[in-house]
Amino acid sequence: MTNSDAHKQVNLDRNIIDRVSQLKAKLQEASYAYYVLDNPIMEDTIYDQLYRELQDLENKYPNLITPDSPTQRVGDKLDRQFNSVTHNIPLYSLENAFNFEELKNWENRWQRQIETIPEFNYICELKIDGSAIALTYENGVFTKGLTRGDGITGEDITHNLRTIHSIPLRLNIDNPPAIVEVRGEAFLPLQEFNRINQEREKNNENLFANPRNATAGTLRQLDPKIVSERKLQFFAYNVYISPENNLINTQKKALEFLQQLGFLVNPNYQFCQDLNQVKTYLDNWEMERKNLPYMTDGVVVKINQFTLQNDLGFTQKFPRWAIAVKYPAEEVTTTVEKIIVNVGRTGAVTPLAIMKPVSLGGTIVQRATLHNVDRVRELDIRVGDTVIIRKAGEIIPEVVEVIKDLRPNDTQPYQMPTHCPECDSILVRPENEAVTRCVNTSCPAILRGSLIHWADRDAMDIRGLGEKVVISLIEYKLVKSIADLYKLKPFEIADLERMGEKSAQKLIMAIEDSKKQSFHRVLYGLGIRYVGASNAQLLADNFNNIDNLIKATKEELEGIYGIGEEIANSVVEWFSIPKNKELVEELKDLNINFQSNSTQHIKEKKLSNKVFVLTGTLPTLKRNDAKKLIEAEGGKVSSSVSTKIDYVVVGEDAGSKLEKARKLNLQIIDESQLLDLIKST
Repeated sequence: MTNSDAHKQVNLDRNIIDRVSQLKAKLQEASYAYYVLDNPIMEDTIYDQLYRELQDLENKYPNLITPDSPTQRVGDKLDRQFNSVTHNIPLYSLENAFNFEELKNWENRWQRQIETIPEFNYICELKIDGSAIALTYENGVFTKGLTRGDGITGEDITHNLRTIHSIPLRLNIDNPPAIVEVRGEAFLPLQEFNRINQEREKNNENLFANPRNATAGTLRQLDPKIVSERKLQFFAYNVYISPENNLINTQKKALEFLQQLGFLVNPNYQFCQDLNQVKTYLDNWEMERKNLPYMTDGVVVKINQFTLQNDLGFTQKFPRWAIAVKYPAEEVTTTVEKIIVNVGRTGAVTPLAIMKPVSLGGTIVQRATLHNVDRVRELDIRVGDTVIIRKAGEIIPEVVEVIKDLRPNDTQPYQMPTHCPECDSILVRPENEAVTRCVNTSCPAILRGSLIHWADRDAMDIRGLGEKVVISLIEYKLVKSIADLYKLKPFEIADLERMGEKSAQKLIMAIEDSKKQSFHRVLYGLGIRYVGASNAQLLADNFNNIDNLIKATKEELEGIYGIGEEIANSVVEWFSIPKNKELVEELKDLNINFQSNSTQHIKEKKLSNKVFVLTGTLPTLKRNDAKKLIEAEGGKVSSSVSTKIDYVVVGEDAGSKLEKARKLNLQIIDESQLLDLIKST
């Protein structure tokens, strides 16, 4: 090894040591806030990921393991407000798997522990996102209830648990065993969680972050009356009997016995012959769990046979015969490798974090939006930072938070560029706007975005004109505007990468066919700021042709229901730019459709000036289909309930919007009444 290599190795080791130290400190801080202060500072998924990173580093570098590491104990300190009691049977935590491959690795591990593998199968149970509880029954009577605590010692919350109606005070069988120990999960149904937060909001109290935190906080209330008012529920999942009943020799029989005793058992457990059936169960509940009235964050997979469970036993922290398979996290941590900016079709310059690839919501994510320069400053995000990311609306990854305690010492604040990275023009930030822009209309990035938007499915729907083709057309200087698309010849594009004569001919035909698209699609395709597909329809219906729209004043535009000041200003401004007018005239000459076929004015439509809210699952219509029906008849769909709403269309599992609608005395209708309204009005 050269001196240079040795120097790099020392730096690497120092970086690893620092990272381990930072992770330990952050995890300990989070544990204390959660278990002792009842004031969580970190989402569970983030804690899990940081914990796993520390675990991986310690596995790789065992000399960095210390007795105070969070990985060296099952739980954390107890709340001193409750009496500490030793569990008769320890409450072990579960090992986690985050994909099917890790589940298969777990199966391989436990099978290596057994000399001769007997016949076996699995029981899959939904992992309820609540608080683990240990119950003790003596001669059939409930005598003690403890929190999990550190797994060895728990907090005595017997009085609070007596208020939960799904916990029987006396077992529902004759001649009960002398001692029955029951394990399960206390949880808060989503409807009750929403009700509690609404009350706390009225009282100007801090809202609970999620049902799990609300459950933990409720169980630690010193006044059992408050616990009773919050209507906690309890699912039982394990039972230990003394003297032992040899007839209960599988997990499946244990769950059935718990039901006989009078406990509520989650009905969605399933017997599985092998891991293939387990995978089917996992895949099914990944989506279905979102329709449940309570929170789940994964599936617990258990070996069904108790004899095999006993043979496998426990590690220092986990049972070898069970594992929790966590579903893809909605929030995860990763590190920032660099920060770049992206120029969109309107010239908006958006900063992006390029990160170490990480799985998020079932996909691998490597970049996340930082929105604008104000957001960059607010986050104080830097290259090298550890960040929490999530998918905004479950689609676009965004950075939620920078974990500054894990920040390397040599980071520098990020500075937004002053010039466009695509055309080197000076960037400007218009007054009263958060967005920085390139205002050079010849910028390749703006042209690229404009062409891609023009070809979009909701605009001109030009099949075959994707991003790669658009980039090639610009690079070879075959197009300098949208109008140039309609002047292309097959032989000009046949030599482009991945094109060929047949593909070139198909693309030219698709471009030609787009001339038949309706006026509102053309209008949307022009890419006027704030004019979406539905607003384009409103404008097309009200002005019938492009000439009328060009002459429209701001006041005339604002007079249309659904067109606000922001859209009106944007439309007037767009048509005031000479280059845009020239583009419209050129497209007219190329026979693009700028004339509406509709003779019906928007105010003559059946739902004109009516505002709707859709909530819950409708019997036959998908949410987007119902929205299109309403908008087609001149109505507007809002995402929030207020006094301005005319109708609230309610389906199954409507939730908090229905409650708010009732409080405001709004008109509530179902799907059939909506359809009748459209037909009869």
